Amino acid sequence: MKRLLRILFLALLVVVLLPYALTPFYRFGQPVSTLMLARWATGQPVQRDWRDLGQIADILPRTVVAAEDSQFCTHQGVDWDLMQQLLEEAQEGEVVRGGSTITQQVAKNLFLWHGRSVVRKALELPLAVWIEFVLPKQRILEIYLNIAEWGPNGQFGAEAGAQKAFGKSSARLAPREAALMAAILPNPRVRSAQNPSPGVRRRASIYVARARLVSLAECRRAGRS
Repeated sequence: MKRLLRILFLALLVVVLLPYALTPFYRFGQPVSTLMLARWATGQPVQRDWRDLGQIADILPRTVVAAEDSQFCTHQGVDWDLMQQLLEEAQEGEVVRGGSTITQQVAKNLFLWHGRSVVRKALELPLAVWIEFVLPKQRILEIYLNIAEWGPNGQFGAEAGAQKAFGKSSARLAPREAALMAAILPNPRVRSAQNPSPGVRRRASIYVARARLVSLAECRRAGRS
C-alpha cells in the first residue's frame, strides 16, 4: 500500500509540475489548448489558423485587453487587487463575477480544465505567475488570441473567429467587429458575433469606447525588460 501511495504521489507531482516544465518552450511554436485536444480526442471538429500578433489587426488585442483584463500590461499574472475585491464581495453575499486575468485564462486553456473549481483555481494562480515570469507579455497575448474559443463549432483563435463571424481575415477587422468578438468571450456557444443579441451589442458598444483608451506600448516595454 505504501508503495502504491508513493507511486500515486509521484504521478500527481509529475502532472502538477509538467506545465511549469513546458511553459519555457511556449516562447515558440503554436501551442494548442486542452479543449482543442479534447475535441480532437473525441472526433469533434477543430478549426484554428494560427496568426502571429503582427498579423492580427491591432484593434483586436487592444479591445480584448479592454474587455477582459484592463491591467494586463502592468500586473504579474494575477490582479491581486481585483482578487481582494472579489473576495470581499463574496463575503458580503454578492454574486461573484469573473476575475481571471488574460494570463490566468492562458494557464487554464493550455494546461487545466474549464468550469468553476477551487482546485483548478489553486493550480491556476501560481501557474499564471510562472507564465508571466517566463514569457513576454506580447507572447502571452499572442497565445491567448490563438487559443481562445471563438465559435460554437470548434472555432479557435482570432482568425477562425473572424472568418466565422464576418467572413474576413482577423487582419482586416474594424473596431466594431473587434468589439463584437470580444463581447462573446468567454462563451461563444451561447453568444454570437455574427448575429449579436441586444446584450452582446451593448457590451460591444462599451468595448469600442474602452479600446480607444488602451495602449499596448507598456506591454511592449515589459517584453523588452
